[in-house]
Amino acid sequence: MSEHDALRRDEADPGHRDLFHIPPGVAYLAGNSLGLQPRATVPELMADLDDWARLGVEGHLEAGRPWLPYHELLTERAARLVGALPSEAVVMNSLTVNLHLLMVSFYRPAGRRTRILIEDTAFPSDSYAVRSQARFHGLDPDTTVVRLAGGDEVLAYLREHGDRVALVLLGGVNYLTGELMDVPGVTRAGQAAGAVVGWDLAHAAGNVPLRLHDWGVDFAAWCSYKYLNGGPGALAGAFVHERHVADRSLPRFEGWWSTEPATRFEMTPVARPPATVDAWQISNPPIFAMGPVRTSLEIFDRVGMDALRARSLRLTGYLRGLLDEVVDGRPLAVVTPREPERHGCQLSVRIGDGAAGEVTGRLRHEHGVVADAREPDVVRFAPVPLYSTYHDCWRAARALAATVKEV
Repeated sequence: MSEHDALRRDEADPGHRDLFHIPPGVAYLAGNSLGLQPRATVPELMADLDDWARLGVEGHLEAGRPWLPYHELLTERAARLVGALPSEAVVMNSLTVNLHLLMVSFYRPAGRRTRILIEDTAFPSDSYAVRSQARFHGLDPDTTVVRLAGGDEVLAYLREHGDRVALVLLGGVNYLTGELMDVPGVTRAGQAAGAVVGWDLAHAAGNVPLRLHDWGVDFAAWCSYKYLNGGPGALAGAFVHERHVADRSLPRFEGWWSTEPATRFEMTPVARPPATVDAWQISNPPIFAMGPVRTSLEIFDRVGMDALRARSLRLTGYLRGLLDEVVDGRPLAVVTPREPERHGCQLSVRIGDGAAGEVTGRLRHEHGVVADAREPDVVRFAPVPLYSTYHDCWRAARALAATVKEV
């Protein structure tokens, strides 16, 4: 396909690139690792900072966006993003912290039912988290944590050994391969086997449409610095289904923000948790960290995930066609499933000689294409529908062809 064709497609299908700061001169295809900064982030964050300078402590109630209820400004938008009720979603902490707080409630091994199922290619942080949870409960992580190749193996394991499984915790979109899991199907199967089912949505939130409430997911967590463009280390999100939020029997860690807002300043020694996911909050929200996430969620709310998903499939389909031409005759293979319903916007390419880091370095420094490597042998390209272009995809395929020679 020609450069002219790519530019013609961009004219007809421009996305929302004007809302973002684009690094000059590069084709940025690493939004699955760190999203770009919205243009509105700085002025809106500066407004919050100016309120601090102008008001001091009175900003809790008198700021343009008062700090005391500030996290509530994010709640409904975050809920819509993941297909939740407002009472089921909250923005707080970081991803792995949220997973641990949720596992305090939902990983309750007892008798034979102790095992945790994760995918074999789970992000290392998830692996560390579930292994440490097993140890915390006095269990051997090498036998308690069961690593499986993917959704089909998980379903087969649940059919045969479901009575031993306490928790299924998978990535909604696999960080390495870009495969979109069958979230509702695995959720139903896990719960039918008597297990709790949770999801790490770090690579799914803001990438693919989600219906967590309708799918009956028990709990989920996600980060905000990849597709959600909240900035490096941005605050994360958490979901707990409404059937659990009012369950007072669930164990849960508590702190200053775990109690009903109306009683917070009564300074009583016993918390009165609300019947919402806010009960899983511990500390008061960091306002200036929440601001960029709020700004980005407003963009997603305005554009809509269905429209973004449609453009994502157009961009990814175009890039897939280009890569099909490139991999032919080269030691390359696209490992992301081809079917549209089985992937998000990331396409992962396996490098035959395992030199992923070297390839991404050359793509960046010789061709101005920003992708990312997952050692030893995977290069990830993510045309993000908010700001990526068909010309970015064309540049990426052309650069990969120039970098990896035919054999």
